[in-house]
Amino acid sequence: MEDCSLEEFLKRNREEADCGLERLRGLSESDKHWTARRDFLARNLSDYSRDRMDYLVALSMVWANHVFMGCRYSEQLMEKVLEMAEGVDVEDAPHFTTRDEIMKQRQ
Repeated sequence: MEDCSLEEFLKRNREEADCGLERLRGLSESDKHWTARRDFLARNLSDYSRDRMDYLVALSMVWANHVFMGCRYSEQLMEKVLEMAEGVDVEDAPHFTTRDEIMKQRQ
């Protein structure tokens, strides 16, 4: 049996995890969208068992919808997904202005 350094072990397991995550990519997701959501999933994968993967996938979609489309959800849910996404880098994320922000600017 081959000796395996910790670095090689982690690299191999990361590659296997990435391959497993690829099946969760939506057909219409752009590379940019998928890269960010995949990072969200990978960051939180260890906190969810196989039987709770649907829940993690749903949370990743809530987060991605918020980041890329400006969707808003309950305060509690937003807190949860934003905390889960800490450290996930999104290049050129769009900025959305809410109606309330626009109304405050007009005053």
